[in-house]
Amino acid sequence: MVIFVYVDNSNVWIEGQRLSAVKKGMATDVADAMSRKICDMTWAYDFGRLYELACPSNHQVGRSILFGSRPPANDSLWERARQDGFEVKVYDRNASNKEKEVDVSLSTTLMEDSYEYMRAERNDMAVLLTGDRDYVPTVLSLQRRGLKVRVVFWEHAVARALKEAADEFIALDPALDYIGHFNGLTPQP
Repeated sequence: MVIFVYVDNSNVWIEGQRLSAVKKGMATDVADAMSRKICDMTWAYDFGRLYELACPSNHQVGRSILFGSRPPANDSLWERARQDGFEVKVYDRNASNKEKEVDVSLSTTLMEDSYEYMRAERNDMAVLLTGDRDYVPTVLSLQRRGLKVRVVFWEHAVARALKEAADEFIALDPALDYIGHFNGLTPQP
């Protein structure tokens, strides 16, 4: 089996910040955090640890790509992702500072890779670190061709339809402290 990993950076990061806010008592629950737009802005995630959860060491990785919006020039996040083994694809935000092209690029790249590199006879698997329902048609297309799909995301933020469509689902919630870091300090395992 070879696995191919596709990460929507903004979705992982923002939902992790919401969950961290709840854990720190800044909101009563995730729904409260969402309705009041509360996020723990000190929380970020460690790419290497996220990668460990999504890609167990007994799996061969064919490709791993992090998708997101263009960071400020002094942002070291993307270089750290490269050091942790991710390819990085970044896109400019629109005039309203909204993220654009990320979801479609992720889905398009995944589909291209599925035809070019993935093989059903090897039991290859696509690993999606995102929670949007928009990915359900892509998941179903992969499965019709005999490919497996694992979704790794926050339990509170994954669309039920995506979770149900996936062959496997791994919730990130129990790993919040393991993958997270605050003010540049990574917690000890």
